[in-house]
Amino acid sequence: MSGPAVTGVDRIGALLDARVAANERFFAAEADRLARVCHRMAERFARGGRLLAFGEGPVAASDVRHVAVEFVHPVIVGKRALPALGLAPGDVALLAAPDDVALAFGSGDATAAAVAGARAAGCLTLAFTAVGAEWELVPPADDPFVAQELAETAYHVLWELVHVFFEHRGLLEGRSAAPVHDTGASSFLYPFLAEREDDLDAVLADVRASALAKAAEVSALRAQTLTDGRVALLAAAGALRACADAGGTVLALGNGGSATDAMDAVADLRTPPPGRGWPARRALDLTADPAILTAIANDIGPEAIFARQVIAYGGAGDALLALSTSGGSGNVLAALAEARRRGLATIALVGYDGGRIAAEGLADHVVVSRSEHIPRIQEAQASAWHVLRELMEAA
Repeated sequence: MSGPAVTGVDRIGALLDARVAANERFFAAEADRLARVCHRMAERFARGGRLLAFGEGPVAASDVRHVAVEFVHPVIVGKRALPALGLAPGDVALLAAPDDVALAFGSGDATAAAVAGARAAGCLTLAFTAVGAEWELVPPADDPFVAQELAETAYHVLWELVHVFFEHRGLLEGRSAAPVHDTGASSFLYPFLAEREDDLDAVLADVRASALAKAAEVSALRAQTLTDGRVALLAAAGALRACADAGGTVLALGNGGSATDAMDAVADLRTPPPGRGWPARRALDLTADPAILTAIANDIGPEAIFARQVIAYGGAGDALLALSTSGGSGNVLAALAEARRRGLATIALVGYDGGRIAAEGLADHVVVSRSEHIPRIQEAQASAWHVLRELMEAA
């Protein structure tokens, strides 16, 4: 390997190193506060509160939708469905109630005003930027891609670990007596819950340790994804650049949390980070229109929701970006097959062992995050996409 390929491999290594270092700094500094805010959030949920997520701009909107779907539709056995809404900043004051948790993404006057309004309404307020929230967990990264990846891991950790406190109901209810233990269906994830009864400080220490373990896990998965996937990433970057330079359009898709990752990919293409001099690129989010999605799902079936849109919008010279944690979702497979029939370049970011997409070569370029833990897969895929976006402009 020589010339541009070597340069690309070096760039991937540097981008990985920056992410690993920032991840270590952030969670070493914030693990204790993450544990404490998990406890505060659990208290609010136990009193009937909701999570209200909001932010300005298309990138923030993808995180807003991502955190909402994670809380409402838990993907891990034993997790409770918790009420969460994705809102525009202007709607927060109207809908906020005293026991709610308000979570802000990004910055801007409207976001800061929404945080202030939520505080005035009695909400617990959190943010990943300095916008006046009570709890501000600001990633130590100047690169907006890295900062967003750290925030994603942080809100996944909040979602995963808030449930620990439901197993210590006494801590939530504010009783001075020893908490009541109910490990429930999630005991296999947190074996310490079944081993001892403890006070708040001990539980917080366990939650803090778990947060650090999850941060280390995603660093290792990012390293595997970007290292094993470097050839595919470089080839995919060339395909995306060729598509963009010829005036083609990138179509992006996914289900659930992966749908919000598709939202983010399109936002990154249409609205590049400031200061980099990148041009805006043509991109369509195939998850964006609920009328189209529900019409196709109702009249034809859910497996057709993306393939029909590929038929409508895609053609030779375009590219399809598919995000899937399993590598086997029927509607993703159908879209990839349709894209190939129509001459689109196809790129897939997948988890587990790559599923059918990797095993059967259903995409031209496949990057695999080898894990069975969906939050970590999505976090590693966010890094893979952001690195791919950078490589695309360097191609």
